[in-house]
Order: sequence, then C-alpha cells, then structure tokens
Amino acid sequence: MSGGLRIEGLGVSLGGRAVLSDVTLAVSPGEVLAIEGESGAGKTTLLRAAAGLVPHSGTVRCGGGRPALVFQHHALARRLTARSNVLVGALGRIGFWRAALRLWPAAERAFAAECLGRVGLEAVADRRADTLSGGQRQRVAIARALMQRAPVLLADEPVASLDPANAEAVLALLRDLARGGLAVVVSLHQPELARRHADRRLRLEKGRIVA
Repeated sequence: MSGGLRIEGLGVSLGGRAVLSDVTLAVSPGEVLAIEGESGAGKTTLLRAAAGLVPHSGTVRCGGGRPALVFQHHALARRLTARSNVLVGALGRIGFWRAALRLWPAAERAFAAECLGRVGLEAVADRRADTLSGGQRQRVAIARALMQRAPVLLADEPVASLDPANAEAVLALLRDLARGGLAVVVSLHQPELARRHADRRLRLEKGRIVA
C-alpha cells in the first residue's frame, strides 16, 4: 500500500486471555480515525499492537514505514529539554550511542526544530519538560512522534489528563497534521470529542469492533 494503515484479523492474548479478537480497520493518509470504548475495551492494546509493541496474530500493514505512537502520559524525560525529548525520535536513524553522547547531526537538529514548530512550541525548545504544562508536554510527545518520520500517527488517549481547552487544542493539532498528509488513529473515551475532531469513528467493546 502507498500510505495509511490497514489492520486485518488482529488478535492479541495476554496471560492466556483474549484481549483483542479479529479486529479489522483501515485509515488513509489525511484521515483521522477515532477508536472509542470504555476503559478495558482494548484500545491501548490495539494501538500498541499496531505499533509493533505487542505480539499479535493477523496482519498490520503501514505504507511508507512504521507507525509512531504517542503515549497517554507522554512518556517524556522530565529533566531533558523539549528539543532533546524530540530528538529521541531520531534514535532509530542515528543509533543509541550517538544519541547518548548527544552527537546529533545538524540535519536532525534542524528537523527537530521543524517538528517543534509544527506543534507550535518553538519558543519552549530549551525548557525542561518538567517545567511545561500538561498540554505542552503532550505536544512535545507529538513532535517526538513526528521526528520518527512515520506516515501513521497513533495517539493513545492523548487528552485523558488534560483540561477541556487543552484537549480541544491537542485534537485540533492532530486534525491539522492529518490534513498535512498523515494518517491518524486516536483512541478516546469521550464521544463528543470524537464527533468534533474525527472523520470516522469505530467502537471497541470487549476487544471487538462493534460499530
């Protein structure tokens, strides 16, 4: 496939218990797909499996590369600057030891600045993550995902811990990134947010797509 994400017959079992069963879905470049469902429905497992972090049956096809995952609680290194956290997204290209020695190529530094610009955080590039607001931290996490140059962005409950204004801003950002050509899959448990920001919505119940 030339772009986007296609999942067919995905199944995941953890500890001998079926968490996902026969999940099939597709999302195209430029599209935002919302996965809705209650806590425990399997939304996080679905996104982690799509990102290659969980063993699974079935097939996951991502055109143009591997999906990038934005975690619910952003998973930033609190003592690193926003820029340094974003640069971590280039680890797959430059390797661990060069990163550990902070031997970031100039091209990667320039791209990190571009990614911060795309999420509106150029002004806080040199601030430590632990001095940023919750909304800013989630934007840094999105910039780090962009740094991976992935064609598909997976966002796991990215607004669960944010106030309403920041939640709207982060979802609007994901919508804008999709307009720029990314395929975006976002898990949410707030139907009203999904209605406003997603092109399509699917519901997951007890590990199965029901709508």
